[in-house]
Amino acid sequence: MASRLLVRYARLLGRASSQTAAAATRLPPPVAGSAELQRAQCWPQVVERYMCEGQTMTKEESVKHIPKVTQLADLVEKATVPEDILLAWAEHGQTANEAAHALKQLTLLVLKTKGKFNGDAPNLTLNLMKDSRVQDIINTISQAVPSIWNSNLMSVLRTLWIMDVPSTDPVLVSIQTEVLWRVRKLPYKQLSILVDWGAGREGENNVAVVNAALKQLELRWTEISDAKTISTLMNKGQHMSPTLIDRLEDKALELAESFSSEDIRRVFVAMAALNRRSVPLLRAFSYQVLQKPSSEFTTPLIMDLAFAYGKLNFNHSQVFQRIASELLPRVPELTSGDVTRGAKSLGFLKWLHIPLFEAFAEHYIAKSHKYSTPQLCNLVMTFARLNFQPSKREEFYSKVHAALGGSLSDLKPLLKTDVVWALCVLEQAKPNYLMPLLKQSHIKKLSVGNPVQVENYQLKLLHIAATLHLEHPGSPNTPPFPSGVSFPTSSSPLSPTQSSLRGALLSLVGGRTDALRTGVDTVYGWTIDGELVVDYDNKPVDISKLKAPHLSSGGGDQALPAGAQRLAFVAWEFPNFGSKSRDLLGRFAMMKRHLQLAGFITVEVPYFEWLDLKVDRQKLAYLKDKIRKAVAEDMAK
Repeated sequence: MASRLLVRYARLLGRASSQTAAAATRLPPPVAGSAELQRAQCWPQVVERYMCEGQTMTKEESVKHIPKVTQLADLVEKATVPEDILLAWAEHGQTANEAAHALKQLTLLVLKTKGKFNGDAPNLTLNLMKDSRVQDIINTISQAVPSIWNSNLMSVLRTLWIMDVPSTDPVLVSIQTEVLWRVRKLPYKQLSILVDWGAGREGENNVAVVNAALKQLELRWTEISDAKTISTLMNKGQHMSPTLIDRLEDKALELAESFSSEDIRRVFVAMAALNRRSVPLLRAFSYQVLQKPSSEFTTPLIMDLAFAYGKLNFNHSQVFQRIASELLPRVPELTSGDVTRGAKSLGFLKWLHIPLFEAFAEHYIAKSHKYSTPQLCNLVMTFARLNFQPSKREEFYSKVHAALGGSLSDLKPLLKTDVVWALCVLEQAKPNYLMPLLKQSHIKKLSVGNPVQVENYQLKLLHIAATLHLEHPGSPNTPPFPSGVSFPTSSSPLSPTQSSLRGALLSLVGGRTDALRTGVDTVYGWTIDGELVVDYDNKPVDISKLKAPHLSSGGGDQALPAGAQRLAFVAWEFPNFGSKSRDLLGRFAMMKRHLQLAGFITVEVPYFEWLDLKVDRQKLAYLKDKIRKAVAEDMAK
């Protein structure tokens, strides 16, 4: 809008000035006509253009500046091997711009026919530089650097970077100096090329060029008007200021409809790498992803999308359904790494698509020999997180045990603990897996590091010990609960469901503190929101003097009365369930199983039922009904 107002103002100003000059001088018609012609020549026609377009030329302007195709340029474009370009230059080469174009095409053909300049062919650059014709091309460029067009100058700099020319090379330094002089006049696309190819390179001049380009992009970010440039720049986000990244995200949100599937993939990967959870941008791209045809859903796109959603913890069930439907037919052709990566990403999102995970399990059964030990560990841990049991359970776990039997002892302490804990969740942990982890030598290895990490692994050790004592009672040489591990004290505040449930339980027992325990930390590593003992009429009894093997103190000295039942009230929160599901995740399913094996009747109080109860009368009636049903189910067993 502002640009259009400026254009109109300029036209009106021109007309007004000409009319005023003509009226003041009162020239005769012939002279006035020549004056009008003279004014028209000195006041060029204003070209209407949007401000975001920068210094781009109109079609009429660009036609005047199109260079003529020389014989050398024609031969260079038709060349199929590097030697053709060198022969053409030796016969027809003249100007520095022609030399720049020839050097660019020469490099592309060398990459196409002989591989990389470094790595596969370490002496390729040295041998190429010794050629007299290449030396002539470079000398021609170095002698007339100021006369090279911007596009060709960028091509030369990029070519020298590809060839891995030393940062102290005189020609490279000369090109970089010229780029620094012109950096303010370069279009944003050429600035993005500088950032894309120069970011991360060592050398003072390389860093200076990249920093200057980034500074210009930060000042002129409104000029950016294409998706490819945005995706290219965001992939170099680790070298940019937070301000420029914010502005690029704003531009990406503005131009989201023009992004191709590949551009969206690159932006998602960049956001995951930078850990930038821009919810508006993620929503916009999620909508655009759903509009893409199946032909654009390549396997790399699917894997990178799943990884980004998992890394950024962004849930979008429609996209997940689309990912599953596109990935499911391709599972037999996937590599073991793709299967592990896809499963792990969906596991972070707590999203279980049973047909897809069945296909993952069958892929492992068919190609177990292609899975490395870390890949198998990640697959098992993902299944445990989601509490997924394959339909071909025996066949799957037989291969898992065969693979882990010889390699489990060689794993690092943290990974070994994670894998054995996952097998406990899946009810596949054998005593010979559990006992080595309860030795003091292993416990000491887990007591060093981040306090949060140490606390997490102490809990896992308690769960492993509980699995050994509760699920494998009577195993020979069973060690006691680890003495060096104590229940970590949680500093997290109570949720609304937990605090409300504990208050309702206190009302249920009539305020008798001797009949109720809340926030009970058990020796098994689990916390119970409320503990009651009820008689045969489901009435609370005094528990202060009763034995409590689940407590570290052991409780009182009296045995449980005949006909009495010990109840454990557990509040299930939203994070305890899978995404878009009311099935418990593996950790909490194991908690429920352990409490039942420890002699408790579990009374489950899910948040989606409890929060619908508005008054105390409803909450008390709900708890009494839950107790009756839980006791009846236990008696029926």
